[in-house]
Amino acid sequence: MNYRRGFKKEANEIVNEVRRELRISLVAQLDAHVLADYLGIEVVPLREFRGIAEEGVFYFHRHTELFSALTVFDGTRRLIVHNERHSAGRTNANIAHELAHALLFHEPTPALDSEGSRSWNPDIESEAVWLGAALLVPEAASLQVVRRGVSIEAAATYYGVSESVMALRLNVTGARRRIARANRR
Repeated sequence: MNYRRGFKKEANEIVNEVRRELRISLVAQLDAHVLADYLGIEVVPLREFRGIAEEGVFYFHRHTELFSALTVFDGTRRLIVHNERHSAGRTNANIAHELAHALLFHEPTPALDSEGSRSWNPDIESEAVWLGAALLVPEAASLQVVRRGVSIEAAATYYGVSESVMALRLNVTGARRRIARANRR
């Protein structure tokens, strides 16, 4: 994926600022619910919508295996709806992804197109994937995981993410390569 010029630097600055404001280090765990509370964004499971606006969320009830999370807007107010059937690590990443959209000031778009299919912009979704994962596992954390020889499974459990998110962060930060190079010196 090609990101807009300067995006990764901007994302790292957002991670640093958020963690500074929350008073947690770059190697500490981050619960996405805590960040949502700090940002004033309510987080609710999809099951709370059963019987309410049934037609509006029918697609997501019918396809819960495909649904992770989405942000609902009411003026400037945001509400994150997530799939409570996902693992705790995946839920944390899903919520962080939605919070990343807010932190990046992405414009709201309809969840479904005119034919009732999911509608999304791949560029802003890629940015949210990157920032969401970086919020949960900053570069410093991925370097520490490798430096200490922690397994992906243990690191994922500690940081409250899925193993795939942990592997992604170790790969995109080049943590293994960087630590190996540092150890050779």
